[in-house]
Formats: sequence, structure tokens, C-alpha cells
Amino acid sequence: MNGKKIAKIVVPILLLAGCIFGGYRYYMAQQSANEAATIETAEVTRMNLKSTVSATGTIRPVNAVEVSSKITARINSVLVKENDTVRAGQTVAVLDGKDYEAQREQAAYKVTNTRAKYNRVAYLYSIGADTQADYEDAEYNYQTAQSSLAETESDLAETVITAPMDGVVVGEPQTAGTMAVQGTSNPTVIMRIADLSQKQIMAKVDETDIGNIRVGQQATFTVDAYTGKSFTAIVKKISQTDVSNTWDTTSTSTTSSTSSTSSTSASVIYYYVTLDIDDPDNLLLPAMTARVEINTSQKENALAIPISALKTNSNGSYVLLVKEDGTTEECPVTTGIYSDDYVEVTDGLSDGDKISITYKAATTSSSSSSSSKQHEGPPPM
Repeated sequence: MNGKKIAKIVVPILLLAGCIFGGYRYYMAQQSANEAATIETAEVTRMNLKSTVSATGTIRPVNAVEVSSKITARINSVLVKENDTVRAGQTVAVLDGKDYEAQREQAAYKVTNTRAKYNRVAYLYSIGADTQADYEDAEYNYQTAQSSLAETESDLAETVITAPMDGVVVGEPQTAGTMAVQGTSNPTVIMRIADLSQKQIMAKVDETDIGNIRVGQQATFTVDAYTGKSFTAIVKKISQTDVSNTWDTTSTSTTSSTSSTSSTSASVIYYYVTLDIDDPDNLLLPAMTARVEINTSQKENALAIPISALKTNSNGSYVLLVKEDGTTEECPVTTGIYSDDYVEVTDGLSDGDKISITYKAATTSSSSSSSSKQHEGPPPM
């Protein structure tokens, strides 16, 4: 009786334990299956990598001038029009020179008058009939008159405007009847002439990328006018100051300087990079917007992984190496150059290794924010 009672108690317990164990095994199998399904892997392979820096710039001629007048006069005639090709020294416009002709005639008359007086006083002085002071005054007046004549002749010559260089007239010139005003700060621009056979791009490069730019690097760029067509360029010059010269505080007052510093600290700093353009077909026009990709480095047959597989922590960069049994472990790596989608691995992995490129979902909002910051992009090179 005791054995039967014990069996009645033990058997249900064993059955219950078996059900619990079976359920646990099933649950763990389901969890493993779900986890395996969410892990996306990639194989470490070799490929050709190219690292680039993106920038936007404006196309401009290498050589261009604004033609203005050294005197103030009304434009009498303009001898060229937009898109005309001109040569250095060619007459491109003529100003009204009537006032300057009158001034030259007056100056010439004064030269004649003072020369006659000078000759007379010089003769009298030579025979002792006049004083040295009178002789020196006559000589001075004669030389002053000659200088005035030379000045009026120079002003009259300036009524003929010539091209200072070979090039093309860019934009519409001023029309006849316009008053051409001289000046150093805001003179009247009669026309613009540019040498369109040589062009450049003035590109703005972010301060985080400027350290990777070197003179002589190759680049490609596109413009909206020619969809699907790519042009080539080469880095010619790197500016040593930022676009806004924010470092120079000497030219501003303390108040404006403080305001400028606070506003700049929250904005991005850019540097100008000048690139020479290869445009044998003369397709590109001044002021077109160029979207530039500067080739900063490249490597053939590099060991590479997707950038999405790279993670960082306080110890540096690492990846999740997938073992044969499907489990993963952290594997520290040393990185080289970056392309748009891949990064070179110089140490830590071998050809054919499998790595995880799937991030685990965070369980809390705080850990989600931390994970997002940790993996938002590759570390700086």
C-alpha cells in the first residue's frame, strides 16, 4: 500500500517535471531560432577601396578682370558685346573726351607761354640783366606747365578703353550714354572679360575633412547642367584661413567679437579648396555649382568589412565575430581607410571570417540613445 501511494505521488511529479523540462527546451530552442534569425552576417573579403571627401563649390575662371575707367566721363560707344572674343590691347569702348581735349589745349597753351617767358628770363639772367630768383621762378613755372600737359594728355588717352587681357566678354557691357565713374572703392564696371579656357572650382570643405586634403589629389565632380556626366579636377591650393576669417578678432570691437565668437562656435567652419578643372570641350560656365568628390586615399586588395559592422567602445573599435556554433564574441580591430560603405581592417580579422552586422535592439530609451551615439558612424581617421 505504501508503494502504491508513493507511486501515485511520484509519477505525477515526474510527469510534471518532464513537461516543464520539455517546455523549457522548446522555449530555449525558439529563442535561439529567433536570435539566429535576427543576426545578419557578412564575410570579411578583399576589395579595392577609395576614400573620398565631398564638397560643394562654384566654378570660376582662373583669370578674369573688371574693366573700368581711370577718369570720370560719359561712355561714347561700346565696340564689343557679350560673348565676343577680345585680344589684349584691343579697343573695347570709347569715352566722351571733349572736356579733356579742352584741358589739353589749355595746358599746351600754358606750356608755350611759360617756355617763352623762361627763354627770355634765361637770356637776361645770362647777361646779368635779371636776378637768379626770377630765373628759378620762370624755370619752375615752365616745368609745372609741362607736367600739367602730360597729365591732361594721359587723361585724354584714358578715354580709349582697351582690353587688358585675351578673353571673352562675360555678361552684357554697359551701354553708350552711361556715366563711367572713376574710383578705387566703387568704380563703374564697363564690362567683364574672362579667360574661359582655364577654370577652377572654389570648394568649401568642412573642418573635419580638411586635414585629409592634399595638393595634387585627384577629384571628380558633377553639375546640374549635364546629368550623368562626370568631370575631373585636381587640388591646386588649400586656403590657410577659414571662409569667414573667424580667427581674426583684431578688426572688430569687443562686443561684435564676442557675438561673432559665440555664433561661430555653434556653426560649422569651412575652408576654401581650389581645384583646377579639365574642361577640353568648354562645357562649363562660370557660377555653376559643382558637387565634388576628392579622392583622399585608395588601396587595392584591402581586407574590408561593411561600415555597419564596425562598433566602438571605450577600448576602441571592434566587431562581433560569429563562431561556428552561431554565437558571437567581441573582436578588437584596427581600421585603415574608409569608403562610403566599407572600411579597411589592418589587424584583428582574416579572410573569410564571418561578422555580425545587426545591432541588438535596446531595452530602454536611455540605452537606445547610448547605442545610437556609439554606432552613428566611423571614428575619425
